[in-house]
Amino acid sequence: MSTTTTAVIPLTTAEAETLIGAARRAAETAGVAVSVTVLDAGGHPLAFRRDDRAVLISGETSTRKAYTALQLNAPTADLVDLVKPDGPFHSLPTALDRPLLFIAGGIPVHRDGRLVGAIGVGGGAPEQDHAFAATALEELSR
Repeated sequence: MSTTTTAVIPLTTAEAETLIGAARRAAETAGVAVSVTVLDAGGHPLAFRRDDRAVLISGETSTRKAYTALQLNAPTADLVDLVKPDGPFHSLPTALDRPLLFIAGGIPVHRDGRLVGAIGVGGGAPEQDHAFAATALEELSR
């Protein structure tokens, strides 16, 4: 029995810059100053940008949202209820050396059904950050 494996092309820095640009344009249209982080499949930064007017903590939140989406292979918006006091992941945000952040705005990036990275947006309301990240993924898939 033979099995074939297909290599998945990693997320490139050019694609990371496309994600950053698309998320920032969506945020600018909404009048929101944000930070955007793109990580590769190993959790390493490929691109980061913080708008001049974005609150400083947005740089950290965008990175942690991307990291959380990557590690759990799910949008952070879908994970919020899991860390509530009665949720199954209640202790997860503080259980690891690198804290996870369960606030909407992080989305994994897939290619051919495989996880290749993640984008995180911070600086707006959680629902806005999620929408900006989703808009960026739509532009990347064009």
